[in-house]
Amino acid sequence: MHRRTALTVSAALLAAAPLLTACGSDAHPGAAAVVGGERIEVSSLQAQVKDVRAAQASSEQSAELLKATGDLGRQKLNAMIIDRIIEKVARDNGVTASRAEIQQTRTAYTRENGGQERFEAILLQQRGVAPDQIDDFVRHEVLMLKIADKLGFTDTAEGQKKRTEVYSAASKALAIDVNPRYGAWDSERGGLTAATTPWLRKISQDPAVQAGA
Repeated sequence: MHRRTALTVSAALLAAAPLLTACGSDAHPGAAAVVGGERIEVSSLQAQVKDVRAAQASSEQSAELLKATGDLGRQKLNAMIIDRIIEKVARDNGVTASRAEIQQTRTAYTRENGGQERFEAILLQQRGVAPDQIDDFVRHEVLMLKIADKLGFTDTAEGQKKRTEVYSAASKALAIDVNPRYGAWDSERGGLTAATTPWLRKISQDPAVQAGA
């Protein structure tokens, strides 16, 4: 496994996002979205937002973080939808992430980014991930990397095209339906409408990550 690409492969999925489809409606009260027939409850989304807000409030950069994530509900829902697309591709291709793999990868990321405190700060700032959400974040990064290895995704134009096709097919099959309260899945933006998502920047752009790569 080439771990060096784990935190950058998410950007490739986002490149596939313009082909995702959704038809937001009021057919599912209490759900923020329905993905593959499974509900993302508003309460679950709010719980994730609450965790991030609590972590931001305790940060030395709390004011800056709060200002940068004023639309956090849409940002987190966007991430939760993408996670489910990743999970479908993994299931379809027999890819799993063991507890040992998740812990090994998290330990490596922590070391490469200057320790636990620094790593947590980077994820909170750039990905909107609270400390208690890190294992789930790492799990999806591991899945994406193993999918890339198994299906032969490369950094070539052909490899990127193949990656786009795989994730696009999975997202279409999931028939993503977003509650209008949170917008709709916009094919032009490749995400939820009216959502500003600075935390979707590649974590590899951070100097600490570049130094550790």
